[in-house]
Amino acid sequence: MRTVDPHRLTGAYALHALSPEETVRFERHLAGCDACAQETAELSATAARLGLAVATATTPGMRDQVLRRITTVRQETPGGPGQGRRGRAGPRARPVSRWALAACLAAASALGGTAVWQHERAEDARAEARSAARTANEIAAVLAAPDAKVRAAQLAGGAYGAVVVSRDQDRAVFVTSGMTRPPGGKVYQLWFDDRGGMRSAGLMDPGRADQTVLMRGAVDGASGMGITLEPEGGSDHPTSAPLAQVPFPV
Repeated sequence: MRTVDPHRLTGAYALHALSPEETVRFERHLAGCDACAQETAELSATAARLGLAVATATTPGMRDQVLRRITTVRQETPGGPGQGRRGRAGPRARPVSRWALAACLAAASALGGTAVWQHERAEDARAEARSAARTANEIAAVLAAPDAKVRAAQLAGGAYGAVVVSRDQDRAVFVTSGMTRPPGGKVYQLWFDDRGGMRSAGLMDPGRADQTVLMRGAVDGASGMGITLEPEGGSDHPTSAPLAQVPFPV
């Protein structure tokens, strides 16, 4: 990982071909690289689809048929009569253990379930990657808007914040650096200040000190924004005094 470009490891990661140490390092890179996150999700989805393409669905009566055979096939004990017939050919030469049949049935069921689970996980990852890509595009549109204006502010604990507002896009982006981790069970929540009335604008990631957040919802005439500390999951209305209030640039 120290010598290989992490952008070239998406395929190996999707196929679980990295060592544990390489996986940890790549996931750190993945957390901050939307392009790799999307490519990894798509490669994982492709791998799952390939697995499903070669999987054969069992017939509805296969389970009952195997269970019936388990009760009729004699199990050969070690050192029993079967030892003297090793040279004989044919299906009766080595009786099949009922436990072997049961294991085969269980393995077939487990593999089928695993393929479906992997496919569903890959689809979820791909949907998340697409959502992240859409959000990144919306953030870029606000930051690059010709009418975008910025207002910076010093936050509690020495953190730095800045809000970027585009009236043409009717959206706002909040950028922070050096945010302290909230206490356990708490989360930072953003609010639009609708001239005294606070409207939720989404939650911040409690595990990241530096982040760029697309505030949820339209600016719609809001005069500023605020940040409060709320219970995990957020609140409908602020339950604590604002940690910061930033007026929107005119």
